[in-house]
Amino acid sequence: MSEEKNENVEAGEEAREEEVLPDTEVIEEASAVEEESLRDQFVRLQADFANFRNRTQRERVELYQRANEDLLLELLPVLDHFELGLETARKQEADAAVLEGFSLVLDQFASLLERFKVTPIEAVGAVFDPHVHEALTHMPSEEVAEGVCMNEVRKGYRMGEKLLRAAQVVVSSGATVEGGE
Repeated sequence: MSEEKNENVEAGEEAREEEVLPDTEVIEEASAVEEESLRDQFVRLQADFANFRNRTQRERVELYQRANEDLLLELLPVLDHFELGLETARKQEADAAVLEGFSLVLDQFASLLERFKVTPIEAVGAVFDPHVHEALTHMPSEEVAEGVCMNEVRKGYRMGEKLLRAAQVVVSSGATVEGGE
C-alpha cells in the first residue's frame, strides 16, 4: 500500500510539474516580450534626449547669432556717422589730432566688425544686385553702363554669408538718348 501511495504521490508531483511548466514558459515569454519593449523604450528615450540636446544647442547658437546681429545693426549707424564726421573733418582741413582721433575710432570699429565676420558690400562699380543693393534712384550717365551702381549713399554689410544691411545705391540708367536725330 505504501508503494501505491508513493507512486500516486510521485504521479501527482509529475502532473503538478507539468502544470507548472506551461505557466513558467508563458511567464518567460511574457517577460522576454516585456524586456524587449522596455529596451525599445529605453533606446527611443536615449534618441529623444540626444535630439533634444542637439536642438537646444542649435537654438542657443542661433539665439547668440541673432543677438549679435541685432547689436551690430544698432552700431552700424554710429559707424556711418563717424565716417561722415571724418570726411567732413578732412574737407574742412581740421586739426591733425582730430583727424587722427577719428581714424583711431574707425580702426577700432573695423577690427570689431572683423571679429564678428562683418564685411562691407562692394557697391560702386558693381552690377546692381537686388539681393544686396537697395536702389534709391536711377540717373543717366555717359561714363557708367546701365545697371551699374554709380554712387553709394549708405554702405551695406554682410555678417558671414548673411546680409546684415543692404547698400543704398544710385544706379546708372545708361547714356541719355538725343531725341533730335
